[in-house]
Amino acid sequence: MRIGVIAHLKYPIAEPFAGGLEMHTHLLCQQLRKKGHAVTLFAATHSDPALGLEAVCDQTEISKVGTAEAGDVAFFKEHHAYLSLMGRLRRSAFDIIHNNSLHYLPVSMAETLPMPMVTTLHTPPFCWLESGIREARAPMARFVSVSEAMRRQWSHVRPIDRVIPNGIDLQRFAWRDRVDEPPHLVWFGRIVPEKGLHLALDAAARTGIPLRFAGPILDEAYFAAEIAPRLTSNTLYLGHLDHDALSREIGKAAAFVCTPRWDEPYGLVVAEALACGTPVAAFARGAIPDILTGDCGALARADDVEDLARAIMEAIGLSRSACRARAEAACDMRRMVDAYEQLYVELLETHPASVVRANDAVEHRLIA
Repeated sequence: MRIGVIAHLKYPIAEPFAGGLEMHTHLLCQQLRKKGHAVTLFAATHSDPALGLEAVCDQTEISKVGTAEAGDVAFFKEHHAYLSLMGRLRRSAFDIIHNNSLHYLPVSMAETLPMPMVTTLHTPPFCWLESGIREARAPMARFVSVSEAMRRQWSHVRPIDRVIPNGIDLQRFAWRDRVDEPPHLVWFGRIVPEKGLHLALDAAARTGIPLRFAGPILDEAYFAAEIAPRLTSNTLYLGHLDHDALSREIGKAAAFVCTPRWDEPYGLVVAEALACGTPVAAFARGAIPDILTGDCGALARADDVEDLARAIMEAIGLSRSACRARAEAACDMRRMVDAYEQLYVELLETHPASVVRANDAVEHRLIA
């Protein structure tokens, strides 16, 4: 199949990843190409050229959207990038467009395309995207949620066609059967208010167990006000690590502390920790309770530091082999990629202009 993937434009689709959405997009494109599909990724500059990249904007300009520095300029640059791209796609020869962005234009303009579009919803509803989806009229558009929790949150906007949970490359998150001594905790992710690092630091301080944390500092004001004052001899900032270095650090820890302050659409960081054999102590938000079971994680009440400290002490005693087993059963990327491929085939089989391409796609799938 000829597949065009529309990415989120604020950060490059390249390592080290800014967050889970960038990692998911990279993995999806990479694995579809490995399965023999012709994939083109429409993304920001500095994205991975091995994914069939066609850069559609300057990431350094778009990443300022929503900041005081940007004003309206970056907003309109992002708007124009998507508007121009959708115009180009109308005249393209793709079989399927997979919209992995968080922008309103691709969904609202899907009806102008001659081919089907699959849109994956990676976030709870927010005004701009919700408006675009409410106005979506394309008969060959399909909407996928990454979890049952996200399906429920979007159900008042429009019915979700399918739930396809995210997945990770288990080969790149090596299982470790023992922790470093003395034991320590780990936190990783984007360092922004909604990820709640300050609460992880507070909970770790209550347990007396050292905490190491990693990730890009994307909100300098938050770091200065909430993180820097909490740093002690028992805390260590590891920086923004690449994939392999991050995997090694996760595997060394006695437990991963997960502190979202919003309803996590899926929780890739939870899957990554489990794959390394690291038990999880997490706030019970969004899809996280769907991933964790009692033998690999402990849940705490949202935003409750005392309860999170209790969950940390519970988590560090859990089986590391049980954690890896849960990752293998529920978080394998192969299941995710196969499910998207099946959806593409179904759309091509029912699209009036795609009968021949559908037969080619079915043949490819059977050979694979």
